[in-house]
Amino acid sequence: MHSTSFPKTGFVRINQILAPAGPIPISKSSWWAGVKDGRFPQPVKLGPRTTAWRAEEIRALYEQEDGE
Repeated sequence: MHSTSFPKTGFVRINQILAPAGPIPISKSSWWAGVKDGRFPQPVKLGPRTTAWRAEEIRALYEQEDGE
């Protein structure tokens, strides 16, 4: 995914983060395991059934991985 198509700021939902639509090519279960053990950013609850992440934190995560 080109970094221009991923938002620079705001909130993103899990379907925008994980492949095929998002920049991070892992499964939902692997993502949640990484959130739990601290490898991935913590989510923000926007409502009782709405979980999102800060776009800046997700962008930093995949840009860091590209640089390694």
